[in-house]
Amino acid sequence: MTKAASPRAQFLSLHLLETLAAVLPVRNENNAPKTLVYGGFERHMITSQARRRAERMHARNRANAGVGPLAGYTMGRRTREWALLTARVLEKEHGWDKDESVTTARAVLEAVGLKFGDPSKRTVANLTKVLLFAPSDTDERIAAHIAANATELRGWRDAYLKAQAAGAKPKRRATSEPEESTGDGTGGKDLPPLPKESRTAVLTAMAPRDAIDIALYGRFLAEIADSPNVDGAVQSAHAFTIQEAETVDDFYAAADDAKIDRQQHALDFLDAADDAGAGMTGYQSLISGTFYRHAVLDRAQLRHNLRAAGMAESEAAEAAVAAEREFVLGFVEAFPEAKKNSTASTGSLPGLVLAFEAERPYNYAAAFQKPIDEDPEDRGGEGPAGLAGVKRLLRHHAFVGKRRPDIVRARLLTYDPQVDALLDDSCPPGTVPVDTVEGLTS
Repeated sequence: MTKAASPRAQFLSLHLLETLAAVLPVRNENNAPKTLVYGGFERHMITSQARRRAERMHARNRANAGVGPLAGYTMGRRTREWALLTARVLEKEHGWDKDESVTTARAVLEAVGLKFGDPSKRTVANLTKVLLFAPSDTDERIAAHIAANATELRGWRDAYLKAQAAGAKPKRRATSEPEESTGDGTGGKDLPPLPKESRTAVLTAMAPRDAIDIALYGRFLAEIADSPNVDGAVQSAHAFTIQEAETVDDFYAAADDAKIDRQQHALDFLDAADDAGAGMTGYQSLISGTFYRHAVLDRAQLRHNLRAAGMAESEAAEAAVAAEREFVLGFVEAFPEAKKNSTASTGSLPGLVLAFEAERPYNYAAAFQKPIDEDPEDRGGEGPAGLAGVKRLLRHHAFVGKRRPDIVRARLLTYDPQVDALLDDSCPPGTVPVDTVEGLTS
């Protein structure tokens, strides 16, 4: 009789080591590489925000292209431009005038509680003050409702804009304090509320619904109290180098094509005053190092989010498995795109990926609190950080695994032949090497 497989644990922990050379995936406000101090030493850092966006966009783009396990599922879009997107649908698909479309869409979204930019500043007047993460068809749903209720909403919009111009404000929450007069003749008058049916339709359109990436990464919207927030199922740590930070300031000189053409064709006399030197010069900081990355997937939270979106239990279970496979793929393959054309950074592959299940998350950053000493081993160092980091991570996992019996189903994936040879001799007990990303969660 075949032994039944044990139930999957709640948390999937992912740990990854990758070596990057001469890249700049993230920068601070001074255009310099981001760093942190850990173990008393400065390290380069790639923020979790940059990683999460890269992973989310990787999954969204594949799903929208009909590729991968999430093909056919709804995905989200995070933007400040929902009023403009809704207006574009009203104009292109429902035949509305462009200006009326923008005015109406903004008024409707503002009336449900979203705050917009300064009306006197054209560039931000129709942008919400916060990014709103909502299903990608939110604009189509809102536009369809506006078009279907055009007569009622046009009358409401005109009254709303007229009252707004007279100084009326959105209705306050209940308070025991008497409302003071504004002194502008409106006497603290409230703006006319959006019709209840329309408010419900807009909130439904903006609700997370079955958008898989919202179920994975969550969202928080404080401006609208009755719009549901979502606790994300993915926890992401900042990546950091396992050796000390080292930065090179790369001097570059860009050639001026017209100037070079003049020189090559002996036409210097056309502009003799500007023959020498490059067309433009400058400096850019580049970093190299081996990074440790960590993320966790809470399977129970993911299923809860999908069920809360209205999925049946069996449908949510199937979607959760597909979302997990795509999340792991994005964790391994996606990369922030800053400077990608000048550094080819998005082509990097990890030296080692460790995945395991457990009843709680496990972060192995402590394995690298003391930075890797890259001096040769015969001089007291550990050698190159890539291989030394793999040895440390595997030793750390073996040590923790002996003391935490809830850690199960450990998998190892490498794209580095040197690491592969190392695993043949020092693969920790209970870990299984795999050849594909899919093998990490099978």
